[in-house]
Amino acid sequence: MTTFVLATHNEKKKRELLSILLPVLGEDTTVLTAAEAGLPDVAETGVTFEENALIKARAAARATGKTAIADDSGIAVDVLGGAPGIFSARWAGRHGDDAANLELLLAQLSDIAVEHRGAQFRCAAAAVTPDGREFVTEGVMPGHLATAPAGDGGFGYDPIFVPSGSEISAAEMTPEEKNARSHRRIAFDALAAILGAESGL
Repeated sequence: MTTFVLATHNEKKKRELLSILLPVLGEDTTVLTAAEAGLPDVAETGVTFEENALIKARAAARATGKTAIADDSGIAVDVLGGAPGIFSARWAGRHGDDAANLELLLAQLSDIAVEHRGAQFRCAAAAVTPDGREFVTEGVMPGHLATAPAGDGGFGYDPIFVPSGSEISAAEMTPEEKNARSHRRIAFDALAAILGAESGL
């Protein structure tokens, strides 16, 4: 049995990532979260999604001696020059306050016409092995921002993000619908394929 450590304390993200990873990695795979492994939060001091994902994965691999998987993701709004970006989880000033972050972003775009509300969810997924091998993949889900929240599924900015080709928000989609096209799905499918092909992880 292979054990990986998933470097997140976010239960909603854990469920989403497990639904992506486990079918690819196999039924004999065990995935522990950072909380289950007794790991503290790690300061995300990088200036890109890739750097932050690697910071978390490296710390978890060092602490546990197991292959660690982490991601950093967020929303990039065209008219804000790619912001909130790496600051997505603390855009309103306090980390993880989804409601405040969403409210602030909507207020900042209140005068922006629908045709100029383009945005992308972006994700960098990283895996670091105990012997120092590192793998990074990326995923992007394009779309636009609605003018008001809709739906109670998902988390973060999902209630105001409408993926390209859809007429409903990511929060109105079923987990299966969202995962089929999400930035995390793209990044973690690629990472899982790499991990599945590697030996000695």
